[in-house]
Formats: sequence, C-alpha cells, structure tokens
Amino acid sequence: MKITIVGTGYVGLVTAACLAELGNEVFCLDVDSHKIDALNSGHIPIHEPGLDAIISRNRSAGRISFSTDIRASVEHGDLQFIAVGTPSDEDGSADLQYVLAAARNIGRYMTGFKVIVDKSAVPVGTGERVRRVIEQELTRREINDPAHTFSVISNPEFLKEGAAVEDFMRPDRIVIGVEADGANSRRAGDMMRRLYAPFNRNHERTLYMDIRSAEFTKYAANAMLATRISFMNEMANLSDRVGADIEAVRRGIGADPRIGYHFLYAGCGYGGSCFPKDVRALISTGLEVGEDLKILGAVESVNDRQKDVLIRKITRAYGDDLSSMTFAVWGLAFKPNTDDMREAPSRRLIADLLARGARVRAYDPVAMDAARAVLEDDLARQRGTFSRLTFAANPIETVEDADALVVVTEWKEFKSPDFGELHRAMKAPVIFDGRNLYEPQQMREWGFTYHAIGRSSGLEVALEVSAH
Repeated sequence: MKITIVGTGYVGLVTAACLAELGNEVFCLDVDSHKIDALNSGHIPIHEPGLDAIISRNRSAGRISFSTDIRASVEHGDLQFIAVGTPSDEDGSADLQYVLAAARNIGRYMTGFKVIVDKSAVPVGTGERVRRVIEQELTRREINDPAHTFSVISNPEFLKEGAAVEDFMRPDRIVIGVEADGANSRRAGDMMRRLYAPFNRNHERTLYMDIRSAEFTKYAANAMLATRISFMNEMANLSDRVGADIEAVRRGIGADPRIGYHFLYAGCGYGGSCFPKDVRALISTGLEVGEDLKILGAVESVNDRQKDVLIRKITRAYGDDLSSMTFAVWGLAFKPNTDDMREAPSRRLIADLLARGARVRAYDPVAMDAARAVLEDDLARQRGTFSRLTFAANPIETVEDADALVVVTEWKEFKSPDFGELHRAMKAPVIFDGRNLYEPQQMREWGFTYHAIGRSSGLEVALEVSAH
C-alpha cells in the first residue's frame, strides 16, 4: 500500500520504518529541511534500538523516502498518517496547531479518496476538527466531486520508548476509531484492515470503535500507567517513614493477578514525552467539560514532588550547602534505551545540586549530546553553574574522587558494576539510588552507605524474626 507519514519525530519514524518493513511504499514528510537532509544522508535523529537498521534496509530497497514536498506527500499516500507533535500548551492542553496544519495541507492538495489517520496523541474531538479543516479546504477549492471524498480514522500508538520497534511489530492491541458515515468509513476500515492484516494472522488484535473512544483510549492508557507509578512512589515514601521495604511490598501486591507487577517500581519520578503531557491534557479536557479529575491531579502532583526525592535525601545527609562536594550522576535520559531528555528527573536534580554549590560529573550511555544541549539551556538563568557540570566517558571515570554517586536512570550497565572498583574509585562510598537497582544488605557488605527509595530496615527486622 502507498502510505504517507506526516512528521518524522519519534512516532512518525517508528511507524514509517515498521510499515515499510512490511512491504509498503512509505513517503515521510517533514517541514524541517535539516532533519530531512540528515535522514536522507543516513542519520537517524533519535536513539531507538533497531530503528536505524530497518530504515537503512528499506531506504536501500526503495520502500521509504524522506522529503519536504507537501504536494508530493499528499499525492503519494492513499493513507495519510498524521504523526506530528502535540506539545502541552500553557494551560496543559494539547497544542493541535501542527495536527491541523497537516490536515489543512491534505485538503489543499488531495485529488482522490484519502484516509486521514490521526496517529498523534490527541484529545477527544480532534477527529471532528481534522474533518472540518479538510472540508474547509475542499470548499475553498470549490470541489464537490464525490471522488474527492475522505474518511478520518483514529489509530493511536502504544509504543514504549526503548522498545518501540518491538511494540509496533508485536502489538498487544491495535485500536482503530472509525467515523459513522456509511460507505466512506467502511472503505477506510477495509483499507486499515488490509494494512494491519500481517499482525492479525494468529489472532485478531484489532479493536474497532468510534473515533472519540479511540482518542480517549490513548490518554486513559497513559494516565493509568502514570497513576500506578505515582501510587508506588507515594507508597515508597511512606515505607521510608514506617520502616517497610517497598521491594517486598511490590512483590506482595504484584502477586495478586488483579494488580500484577507492571509499572509498580518506585523511583525518582517519570518523565518523557508521553506521560506528563498526556496526564496534563486529560486534566485539561476534564476542566473544559466541567469535570475535575482529582486522581490525575494527584498523580501529577506526586510525580512533580518525586523528582525532588533525591535532592531531599542528599540535603538531609549533607545540609543545603554542597559547595565543597562533587556528585557523580549515572543516567541522564528519562528512561533507558533512549536519548530522550524531555522532563527527565536528572534535569531537576542536576540544577538543584549546582544551585547548592556542588560540582557534578555525569554519564549516560547514549544521551550525552542531548543532555548537554538541554542542560545548558536549563542552567542559563543559573549563571556560572554550567561550568561546574562535566561529562565523563564511562561510569568509573564519573565516580573518581566523588563524594557520592547518584543513580537516576536504570541502564543495564549500571545494574551490576564492579563494586570493589567502584568503592576504590570514590572519595566516599555513598550511593543515592533513584531506581532501587541494588540490594541494601549487599551494599552494606561492600562498605557503602546506601540511600534508596522506600528500602529501609524492614528486611533486617524480618530476617531477625525468622532467625528466632
């Protein structure tokens, strides 16, 4: 099938690459000429395992192309996927200017039946707005020929950064929202069914529904996952107060099949492009229709506070004046297997450490360039602090002569370091673990002072009781 993907960001590139891998002819459009030039020269602007190989293979095979030519992009695809950004506006609502601009361009140049697929994360009602914009363009062009008809589809993505290719190629569900307009919607539904047929051969994974429900499903899914994270973070903070071990609690409640283990890990808060933005957008949608979403308001509040959990532990240990200290930071991206720094907890932590006079030496396996750029911008108002931030070439270099190590992102290479070498390299053997990667007892045996999230002396108490 001939497919156009509007937008070469995270969702657009993964969607384009995976659909090309299935044998489709994919045309990728972006208005950013620098990004298109980079893609045409073989540079992939995001880090996503497996993505560069798929794009390279399909570009060589002629199944994927990159261009800034809007007219050509509309002419190419029978299916027009809109996969542009929907950043948060000042009031927390989703900014739809790029979605509507893409729809307007489709209406401006379409010459035959098109299926417009909203792939971006958009609030409920966006499908109707996309339809109105296209209709306005067709009216302006004085086109009334039935051949120039179209249908709007909602097909939200459910991709995890760091595992997006696997998620796309092995989906647990495919959500498709269709319009209730008779022949056009049936034709569009048939085209989507053909497109996703390779994923449904063993069993049907596609869920068909109305457009508004499909749009809502995307936001509700991310809001639920964010809620689980904030719930566990709040339980972890309480565990620290009452002497319980949140890891033991996690195993205890996760064993209940009604709860399960997914997204029940305590830490220093979530970030990225999806959870913060989508929670805010859903709260904003609620306010627009007179519904105060109190649970999601609390989820956002808990997460915002959790991003300060490490600096609170650090200042409790050393006080507010950290001017004589050097902190090593392992992990900058908001999660492993990505270089995405959007709303990453590391950004606030580093800014807080520098504001208190500390020196910071940081390392991340893939996000160093992205981190350097965003942190320089973050720290522009803290004059002189950026000079006290340096970047190391590897984990051990990061911790040399450091007063403490702070673990912020759970990269695999941080999970089983040589603790003897780590102990010898550090000025003081102190670890603040924002992802609970290590066992407290093991850390004590290695001679570390270990501060985790919700992992207090509860385990020692349990062992003492069992011994007697």
